[in-house]
Amino acid sequence: MSDYFVHESSYVDEGAEIGAGTKIWHFCHIMPGAKIGERCNIGQNVLVSSGVRLGNNVKIQNNVSLYTGVIVEDDVFLGPSMVFTNVINPRSHVSRKDEYKTTLVRRGASIGANATIVCGTTLGRYCFVGAGAVVTKDVPDYALVYGSPARLRGWMCQCGEQLKFEGDRAVCQNCGDAYRKQDQVVGPERGE
Repeated sequence: MSDYFVHESSYVDEGAEIGAGTKIWHFCHIMPGAKIGERCNIGQNVLVSSGVRLGNNVKIQNNVSLYTGVIVEDDVFLGPSMVFTNVINPRSHVSRKDEYKTTLVRRGASIGANATIVCGTTLGRYCFVGAGAVVTKDVPDYALVYGSPARLRGWMCQCGEQLKFEGDRAVCQNCGDAYRKQDQVVGPERGE
């Protein structure tokens, strides 16, 4: 008996690793060599390809495909129908499996519904990618980005509320955590 849940309509291939407490819902496919951490929640119609790594407590909403080259750290939220790519210049008649780019989603990041993440980018810790955004370059820690292409629009607290900086300091109105900003780099005042 496994210590994770897989709905009867889903496939988990031999060689996939799945952590304790993880739930895999309807019509999913977890391929060999995929590594999924503990306490993840994988919604309906999700593909996790070979070589993909998911940390602990990752929430994946319906209709998301994680292709080879995607690395997701702990506590990440992937919104409904958001998209990862893994090749910059795909062609049906040209095999580019040896050209897959790595996409790194750092701890605590949130990606909104229908956002597209172009391969080879890094999404910083606790960043927030708005719904429908098209991310074509790296996103800093704690950044709020949206639009097509996605642009920096503000800064977010770890709790998910937008920060309002006065000079180089912001205090979250929701949880009270304090942040410092220097040269467009934001981090917690207390350190991490």
